[in-house]
Amino acid sequence: MTIDWWTLGIQAVNVVILIWLLGHFFWRPVAAIIDQRRATVQQLLADAETSRNQATKALADIERTRQGFDKEREAIIASAHESAEQARAEILTSGARQAAALETSAKTLIEKERDATDKAWAKQANRLAIAIATRLAARLGGPAVNATFLDWLLKEIRKLPASVRASFAANGAAFEVVSGTLIEAAEQEHYRQLIEGSLGGHPQLSFKVDPTLIAGLELRGPHLVINNSWRADLANILADLDHDG
Repeated sequence: MTIDWWTLGIQAVNVVILIWLLGHFFWRPVAAIIDQRRATVQQLLADAETSRNQATKALADIERTRQGFDKEREAIIASAHESAEQARAEILTSGARQAAALETSAKTLIEKERDATDKAWAKQANRLAIAIATRLAARLGGPAVNATFLDWLLKEIRKLPASVRASFAANGAAFEVVSGTLIEAAEQEHYRQLIEGSLGGHPQLSFKVDPTLIAGLELRGPHLVINNSWRADLANILADLDHDG
């Protein structure tokens, strides 16, 4: 029986092509592993070549001295070939398994980065929408708007438990009535009467202008703050958008 040089040559070429593909399409961590496996394959091929040469020489000596040992020679060659095939299969399986694990990890990382990017863009879009709404709301004003916010403030005050409202009024606590635009003195007295009536007493009320409210009317005290403005509403809307995103 003769040695199939083409088979051995093709197997060696297959191994080299496989190692090149793995090294070309995966990352450096995988390349290091593949380089190690390639060195192992080359060593196995070198060992197989050495064993083959030794086997050939031994078979030649045996053939000269003894006839009829063809079956033994075939068994040796078959065993060497089987060992080389098994080693190559193990290397391929291990490399493929590690490459699949790295690919899965990379996909997970990409998904996380994509989610983070989407959330960042959503937050920017939310803030842009709020900024636009703030500019539009800033154009609203006048007695009708102030009257609406006054009505909302009085409703919020009346929602407080009677005991709480009574304690504020009885203690004579000082409160600030903060508006987005200036309230004339005559209107201030009207506002004072309505707020005192809702609280059920006569607390100390002072009026203050805060343009950052955009529009609105808020009541602020040592232990009580009623937010009632476009600024507060827009801040709540932004918080809800960020939470939903």
